[in-house]
Amino acid sequence: MKAAVIKSFGSALSIDDVPDPIIGTGEVSVDIVATRVLSYMNEVFSGERNYALDLPIIPGPGGIGRVRAIGPDATRLAVGDWVFCDPTVRSRDDIVAPDIALQGLTAAGPGGMLLQKHFRHGSFAEQMMVPTENVKRLGAITSEEATRWCALGTLLVPYGGFLAANLQPGETVLVSGATGNFGSAAVSIALAMGAASVVTPGRNETILADLVRRFGSRVQPVKLTGDEDHDREAMKRAAPGPIDCVLDIMPPSVSPTVVRAAIMTVRPYGRVALMGGVGMAGGAGLELPYPWIMRNCISIHGVWMYPPDAASRLIALVRAGLLRLEEYQTTAFDLDHANDAVAHAAANAGPFKMTVIRP
Repeated sequence: MKAAVIKSFGSALSIDDVPDPIIGTGEVSVDIVATRVLSYMNEVFSGERNYALDLPIIPGPGGIGRVRAIGPDATRLAVGDWVFCDPTVRSRDDIVAPDIALQGLTAAGPGGMLLQKHFRHGSFAEQMMVPTENVKRLGAITSEEATRWCALGTLLVPYGGFLAANLQPGETVLVSGATGNFGSAAVSIALAMGAASVVTPGRNETILADLVRRFGSRVQPVKLTGDEDHDREAMKRAAPGPIDCVLDIMPPSVSPTVVRAAIMTVRPYGRVALMGGVGMAGGAGLELPYPWIMRNCISIHGVWMYPPDAASRLIALVRAGLLRLEEYQTTAFDLDHANDAVAHAAANAGPFKMTVIRP
């Protein structure tokens, strides 16, 4: 089969012929029809992000395709099924605290690296081997629609945050980082889950206005000034009532004071989900006042990715018409032009924009 291979950090992807994956029990092979290209993939391939990748490797986190072959323990999947390949791979020998690897992207700790040695290759290829439990049925779609369904990979991340925060219909939500790629996805997810109002702070007034245009009066934009106390009060005033839940999904480049201003808008007994990158690039970490957390009974939940059943539940939201994949503007490349796709994704990052490779 043909695949794009990263052989060393700082080098371009090599388009090579490689062996087809051979599956065993607990595994499925999928013919990849479409796979998204992360906007920061160029930073991963250059080594700038210092992701844990044992090179050489076929990159690509997840994808949309059709089942090619199944192992003997699969009871519901069938050859030809349209599926989403969930890249969040978990070890099977510790259900309480599993090791995790993001197939085709990175791994967490020594256990995650062991997982990567087996489920190592990602979706920038004509075929991919995936753990059986990570293959999620989509139902009937067309090959053209597969491109749009790649948005699941972006939407799943904030969905995991809201599941951890136990977001309930009718609640008021604040999305810290609402003008970014994952943050704008979080706005659409919160509304699909029944949030009555979503406060969307940010500096880019054009993107804030676009969120209102897309989703209507349930979105409450707030222009940030950089003054922590002023911004915190502005966000509170924008909400129609107490803020029940805050999701932070800010990138590493953002000051902790911006994140803290958003977090401390949450009401007493409120919940906070942290999914952003504060401190990951060095510098100050997030400091929150102990008395405020304790006396207001604030629940703070760190969240990396999402639970194993999240993809199937998110697919159901799309099928029910509550979540619109049509919001995404997509640009597709073939596998031979994978390097062009990586460059395009970096140059065209932003809300509801998606670059896709179609092997």
